[in-house]
Amino acid sequence: MNALSDVMLLLPAFNGQAEVERTLASFRETSPVRVLIVDDGSTPPIAAPALANMQIEILRMPRNGGIERALQTGIDALAARGVRYAARIDAGDLAMPGRLAKQRAYMEAHPRVAVLGMWTHVVSTAGAPLFDLKPPCEPSALRRLMLARTCFTHPSLMLRVDAVIEAGNYRAQYRAAEDLDLILRLLQRHDGANLPEFGLYYELNEAGISATKRRTQVLSTLRLQLRHLRMMNPLDWLGMVKSVAHLALPYRLLRGLKAKLMRSTPVA
Repeated sequence: MNALSDVMLLLPAFNGQAEVERTLASFRETSPVRVLIVDDGSTPPIAAPALANMQIEILRMPRNGGIERALQTGIDALAARGVRYAARIDAGDLAMPGRLAKQRAYMEAHPRVAVLGMWTHVVSTAGAPLFDLKPPCEPSALRRLMLARTCFTHPSLMLRVDAVIEAGNYRAQYRAAEDLDLILRLLQRHDGANLPEFGLYYELNEAGISATKRRTQVLSTLRLQLRHLRMMNPLDWLGMVKSVAHLALPYRLLRGLKAKLMRSTPVA
């Protein structure tokens, strides 16, 4: 029996065939891995690599519509296939061995959890280590801090597909912050958690969304912070101050400061 039969990897891709192949080849699971690549109008189209222990489908978008639309379409496709758990990853990122099995086991044991992340090694495009992301793990801490700091690494997530559909799926309403928008809606009815171990190598790419669409992302984040603001939670206000600072300060400066802080700050 395939222990991951109700899990499907959701990988949106726009061009970057080599990155897609490298990402998929990084998975090391004892059970076959099912994959849905959402090709967001790539030219030439993304081709499914021939990888052992991996069953790959490609869903082709008629034109490039952005990651928000690609993820929304992907979740709808997983729901139509009866998939229970969507595991996210992006082209260029690498998975740690056994990631999917560990996340599925946790979610089976914790039915209130609808979104589950893992700690993350952040690396350069050349693979050089930059810093680690070790956000809180417990649902109560995540709720308290959600608007103040990054509590989940999007490509490390495993999501309950039925909960995502119930919450309204990914949306294009908050461009480049579609993950935070979805997570905040999920946490209104469900719990979120992180596994306290590393599950992902996240590639910090100067051509990625966080760099090329930074202003759009920060403005979307600020709108979400205002929408979900809890007046009596000072951490929510701190989060908005940080967002304003991100609008005012250069991206490279902020990235350097974050790397220094992550390397020097011990995590409880």
